[in-house]
Amino acid sequence: MLRTHTCGQLRAEHVGQQVTLCGWVDTARDHGGTLFIDLRDRYGKTQVVFAPEGGAAQLEDSRKIRGEDVIKVVGTVAKRPEGTINQKIGTGEIEIRVTSLELLNKSNNAPFNPTQADLPGEDLRLKYRYLDLRRPEMQRTLKLRNDIILEMRNYFADNDFLDVETPILGRSTPEGARDYLVPSRVHNGQFYALPQSPQLYKQILMVAGYDRYVQVARCFRDEDLRADRQPEFTQLDLEMSFVTHHDVINMIDGLMKRMAKKFLGMDLQLPLPHMTWDEAMERFGHDAPDLRYGCELIDCTDLAAKSDFRVFKETAEAGKKVRGINAPGGAAFYSRKLIDELTEFVKQFEAKGLAWFRVEPDGKLWSPISKNFTEEQLAGFAQRMQGKPGDLLFFVADTWAISCKALHNLRKKVGVDLKLYDPKSYSFSWIVEFPMFEYDAEEKRWNSMHHPFTAPRPQDIPMLETDPGKARAVAYDLVINGSEAGGGTIRIHDSATQSKVFGLLGIDAETAKNRFGFLLDALQMGAPPHGGIALGIDRVVMLFGQLDSIREVIAFPKTQKATDLMTEAPNLVDNKQLRELGIRIATNDTK
Repeated sequence: MLRTHTCGQLRAEHVGQQVTLCGWVDTARDHGGTLFIDLRDRYGKTQVVFAPEGGAAQLEDSRKIRGEDVIKVVGTVAKRPEGTINQKIGTGEIEIRVTSLELLNKSNNAPFNPTQADLPGEDLRLKYRYLDLRRPEMQRTLKLRNDIILEMRNYFADNDFLDVETPILGRSTPEGARDYLVPSRVHNGQFYALPQSPQLYKQILMVAGYDRYVQVARCFRDEDLRADRQPEFTQLDLEMSFVTHHDVINMIDGLMKRMAKKFLGMDLQLPLPHMTWDEAMERFGHDAPDLRYGCELIDCTDLAAKSDFRVFKETAEAGKKVRGINAPGGAAFYSRKLIDELTEFVKQFEAKGLAWFRVEPDGKLWSPISKNFTEEQLAGFAQRMQGKPGDLLFFVADTWAISCKALHNLRKKVGVDLKLYDPKSYSFSWIVEFPMFEYDAEEKRWNSMHHPFTAPRPQDIPMLETDPGKARAVAYDLVINGSEAGGGTIRIHDSATQSKVFGLLGIDAETAKNRFGFLLDALQMGAPPHGGIALGIDRVVMLFGQLDSIREVIAFPKTQKATDLMTEAPNLVDNKQLRELGIRIATNDTK
């Protein structure tokens, strides 16, 4: 090794030792005849000192050093003079008195300093990702990611899971997001697909008798991107045989307890709380509710129907919903201007408007629309909404689905604006019993809420023929702080139920055989009851690291346009490569 120690390793007990350090020049301070440099690597910083006694030539060479240059220094560990100790870093009691300096590599005008206080724009950070990855914050995050994955692997090894790799090049089985396709040179005109998940392979492993499978799996989906979504991502994937959904959930409960203790210093109480999908949607308007604060959705449709306020009355008479949330103490925070901004905010989520009432000091409600209600009706709303003086009550009148979407997002914004929870706190919970299907009115057919192999609750199997919309799946999502951290299901393992589900999804026998034939054949050769779950590793690290975007926890992420600014991928390829693959690029003029 070129070095004897890292830049975060030396302490007072090393005083007097001769050491060799290598790293990047972080900052330099010239105090007349003495030059101080903070030398940095991923382990920390050490102050190195170039003094006159080291020789005029060496001091002159040290003054040519610039930020982000890579250097090697040899010197003696010394205790820092009284009054100069830096308590903020582990090496703050010592410094290195340099006797030898070697410039290993120059840095040519870096566009930003990795340790500067103000971060540059994200595009610049992604273009020069190698500089961005030198930032101590990024290095701590990637270390956290490494440690979380290691803890996951150790936990499942302790519980007798086998780590099995599944193929990256597989068969296209279109059923959800678009596949990334890879053309075959050998089989001209045919394509592999990158896996959206190892779903089919892990079910095959259960049929093959590997009753506890786990994998840190790379997955690919060609879908619209956002802050918490990437075209390629990593998930902790597992499957278990001879289990119920309780067994899968209990296994993940144990993992969360272990990880929360190690990384968050929390003692999670098990079992984690459960809530049905129906309850989550009624109370919070979303299937991944943040349970760190209240501000729940409250249905006031029956009260609205009795009022003379046209919007409320007509909404109720049309069979739609009038629902609201109570923003505690919101009257003092939200001015009329801010309320107008909230009205525009909910319109982003298809709501036509936002009604509101302020709870006055005497407990009565006031609003520009108050004149449309009797005193008795206003008192009814105040009681239903549990309004207290100083509260602000917001209402959305629309379809059930739009009221869910608009009020869920309004609830999130109010929670942040009014500081209704400690942003460093954590809430873990399970959402269970999702609908099996959702109806596509345009296509006039049912779509699977999860995937075509999700098992219905046994008591709901008759509903597959009579009322599919009411059938509930044996499905479960892990929710952390209002984000879906993972989801799983018990799988269908009998052909009769699978056939009924395929029929509802509009998948005929021939299509099913073409898409999933190998799996269907396997399921008829002694398939055990089985189920599993996948945790989004990128999202789990983001949540445990209290970050806002999964791009912060991925070493080389894509932008929201699925591009890599550093390597400039995707890029054009030459015609020779295309000819070998039998591919021709269609232009806008090509029909």
